Amino acid sequence: MKTAVISGGNGGLGRAMADRLEAEGWHCVLIDVNVAGLEATATRTPVALDLTETEALNAAAARITRDRPSIDMVIYNAGVSQIGPFAETTEASHRRVFEINYFAAVALARAFLAPIRAARGTHLAISSVAGFAPLHNRTAYAASKHAMEGFFASLRSEEADHGVPTLIAAPSFVATNIGRPERGEDGIVRPGSASDGVDYMTPEEAAKVILSGVARGRDFIPVGRVARLSWWIMRTSPRLYACLMRRSISGEG
Repeated sequence: MKTAVISGGNGGLGRAMADRLEAEGWHCVLIDVNVAGLEATATRTPVALDLTETEALNAAAARITRDRPSIDMVIYNAGVSQIGPFAETTEASHRRVFEINYFAAVALARAFLAPIRAARGTHLAISSVAGFAPLHNRTAYAASKHAMEGFFASLRSEEADHGVPTLIAAPSFVATNIGRPERGEDGIVRPGSASDGVDYMTPEEAAKVILSGVARGRDFIPVGRVARLSWWIMRTSPRLYACLMRRSISGEG
């Protein structure tokens, strides 16, 4: 039985991807800071873990690698957003977004680099439209996702020599936590809780597109109509994209 390790495993998209993989015969290790509601089964292992604590992460990765016959895919899905004007945010909150969205993913990739190579498995980074395009009132989030895409796109060229594909999925707005932002004083919110998004997808719809792209071996997987259009417009006319984005999200124009 193949094993997938999914960070952010207790979020809507993490659970939806796990459900699809388990239905296909995979065992899923679901990592999250809070695993309440996740039950251990023959095909599922919840792991409570704060990914920003590197020593704890490395210890957990060692246990998972020891307990499973192989690590065949790591899905980097953990993340937070921060919504609000840059002028109203702090340096500390900006760094916090990077710690979770970027540095935790890098640490997770380092922890599972050897077992993924041994299995000739797959790295799958869950980025965002904000990973290749600007996004209004989300400076820290967009910057962290740009960094994430830069890291995994560069890792792709290194791991290709080991027979390891490194894929990037870029969802648009996935309705995982609408109405439950759990907004902190620093503006950091749960992913998928934005109320100013457009053309929302369900987690199940997004998971289907993402894993279909993985099955086809696509290096880059735009997820949803907004993501596909945004990717195309950014390639052809960044200025037009910026205009449409401001009009759609900020309500200007």
